[in-house]
Amino acid sequence: MDMSKVAVVAALEREVRPLVKRWQVREREHGGRRFRVFEKDDVVLVCGGMGTEAARRAAEAVMAIYAPGLVYSAGFAGALDATLKVGDIVQPRRVINAADGSSIDRNQGDWALVSFGSIATPAQKAKLKHSFDAQLVDMEAAAVARAAEVRGVEFAAVKVISDEFDFDFPSLEQFVTSDGRFHEMRFALFAAIRPWLWAKVARLAGNSSRASNALCRWLANTLNQNANSGSAQRLEAVHRP
Repeated sequence: MDMSKVAVVAALEREVRPLVKRWQVREREHGGRRFRVFEKDDVVLVCGGMGTEAARRAAEAVMAIYAPGLVYSAGFAGALDATLKVGDIVQPRRVINAADGSSIDRNQGDWALVSFGSIATPAQKAKLKHSFDAQLVDMEAAAVARAAEVRGVEFAAVKVISDEFDFDFPSLEQFVTSDGRFHEMRFALFAAIRPWLWAKVARLAGNSSRASNALCRWLANTLNQNANSGSAQRLEAVHRP
C-alpha cells in the first residue's frame, strides 16, 4: 500500500471543478461500473454521485484500485447550526449515519456531521439537529467512512456549507438519477418555466459557486502541504475564508 497516496471522494464534479480542471482524467472500472477519476501526483479524486450507495461504490472502487493511505469525503453540506454560513469549511470530529445511528469519531474537532438519505429541508434539518446533536448534514460521508473502516484505511471528512440552516427550496430528488448523478438540464428546464423560483435558483447557484471555490482552495492548500510534508495535514475544525 502506498501510504502517501490520498484519495478524495466527492459527489458531483461541480463541487470540485476549480480544483481538478487541469488534472489528468482516467476512466477506471471496478465491480462492473466505470468511474471517472482525476489524478495529480499522489492524489486521486473520484466523483461518485449523490447518496449513500453512490458514495460507497466510489469509495470501494478508489481504495481497491489505488490503495490509498487516507480517504477524504469532500463536498457540499447543509448547515444545521445557524452560525454556519455559506463557504465555511468544516472538518467534523464525528460522522453519524442517520439510518442506523452508528457513528465514527475521529478524536479531533468539536463538530458533528450527520449523513441523511435525502436533501434535507429546513424542517428535516431541525429534526436532525435535535436527534443527533449535529451541526451539519450531507448524504455521503458516513458511507465513505464505513467503507474506509472495513478496509482499515484512515478516514477524514472536509465539507463546505452550501446552504444555510433556513434555506428552503423545492425537492431536488426528482433530478437525481438512479446512479446518483444530478440531471442539470432537467433541473434547468424545470426552473425556466417557474419564474417564482428564479430568485432562489440564482441564490442556489451563487451559494454553490462560493462553496465550490472555498472547498477547492482548502483542498489545494491541504494537498500541497501533504505533498511537501509527506503526511496528511490536520487543520482546525472550522475555517471561515
